[in-house]
Amino acid sequence: MSVVVVGAGPTGLLLAGDLAAAGVPVTVLEKRDEGVSNLSRAFGVHARTLELLDARGLADELVPTGQVIGELRLFGSLPFDITQLPSRFPFLLVTPQYEVEKLLLKRAHDLGVVFRHGTEVTGVRQDDDSVTVATSSGEFEASYVVGADGVRSAVRNAVGLPFPGRVLIRSVVLADVRLVEEPSITVRVHGDRDAFGFIAPFGDGYWRIGGWDRRNRDVPDDTPVEFEELRSITERAFGTDYGMHSPRWLGRFHSDERQAPSYRAGRVLLAGDAAHQHSPAGGQGMNTGLQDAANLSWKLATTVQGRGPAALLDSYHDERHPIGKAVLRSSGLNLRLAMARNPAEVALRFVRTQVVKRVPAVSRAAIGEITGIGYRYPAPRGAHRLAGRRAPDHALASGRLYEALRAGQFVLVLPPGTEANVAPGQVVTEHWPDDRRDALLVRPDGYTAWAADSPEVPEIESAARFWTGSRS
Repeated sequence: MSVVVVGAGPTGLLLAGDLAAAGVPVTVLEKRDEGVSNLSRAFGVHARTLELLDARGLADELVPTGQVIGELRLFGSLPFDITQLPSRFPFLLVTPQYEVEKLLLKRAHDLGVVFRHGTEVTGVRQDDDSVTVATSSGEFEASYVVGADGVRSAVRNAVGLPFPGRVLIRSVVLADVRLVEEPSITVRVHGDRDAFGFIAPFGDGYWRIGGWDRRNRDVPDDTPVEFEELRSITERAFGTDYGMHSPRWLGRFHSDERQAPSYRAGRVLLAGDAAHQHSPAGGQGMNTGLQDAANLSWKLATTVQGRGPAALLDSYHDERHPIGKAVLRSSGLNLRLAMARNPAEVALRFVRTQVVKRVPAVSRAAIGEITGIGYRYPAPRGAHRLAGRRAPDHALASGRLYEALRAGQFVLVLPPGTEANVAPGQVVTEHWPDDRRDALLVRPDGYTAWAADSPEVPEIESAARFWTGSRS
């Protein structure tokens, strides 16, 4: 029983590595030739994504590759202080996407993932038992296929899943440059009536600068970017071009707002940009895709290996589609407010800024959305208040929760002295380091599956059997 993953970007690489770590044979199909750079726009890794990478032993290796940012500043006057996040990573890490891909690619290779580069998908057909992917290099048969092949997903098109939405903004210009007048170490998004820009430091002397000019809104993506164009946009958006010079890369792209109505079509699933596309405001694109992969990987491994309820794979769509929709909504609103032109939009931006600045609960919710820390999954009626919530990196008798999650299994945390008969190889049993009497069962993706305040052993064992599909 194997899985084919189409696309060797961050989403596909994380998913493939997780499946291989769980013992599932995986083949990754990538239309780029080996060694061809996936020159991308992503530059930020948010706290929730860093936590998921920590659960794979990768976060501490990634952090030194970039610049740690403690504040995001939108519309010039709206600061988001993320240094108080309840996380081991209370910051935004600004680092090029290729640094993330490099770590995930090495992990996937080390775990035995098979790669087929220069392989373009031309069709997909499936029946009740398997799915076959037709490519330029032949056919590949598997139990399931995951399309992680971007906004122009060949997999999504092959199975007939629509991708409704609209073009949000055309001709956004991007570059990595050096600056003579360096701003404070923060990420800034600002604009005026006809232009907006954003700035983020990489920590290696270069800054990612991007922007949009209403006068050039219909310029095709393949039109070369003149350095003077970027300089002019930046000066209009921020009042200065910061003395930018020495660009190492220039590019142009457009941004859509789109989402597939379903992330599953039989034995075919979608993840990352193949499932959703949204505004770059907030830097959530790559992060949302990686979080899709973390949610899907353990469910797919469980299903392929014949464990868990039949509806487990359906819960991937049920949990991730609403979050994708929420990211579309919030990132789109932030971009529209950055480009505010008419009096009503300007007034809305002012009101939103004042509410976020003055109402702590609203500010916390906004920060939770941007960083991914605040999202939760649906829980059954009557479930414990923690069910479906992200599990913090609790201290355990043996270390930290996210270290325990590196086994790729459920983690059951029990009061000291309590023992339960749970499925070996599917559940890691840990204990609190103090006299806490509650119990938690944490899913492999770091969300709480079940909790109880003072449970008896039979209740603990029943919960573990239900979530792991074990009959022991």
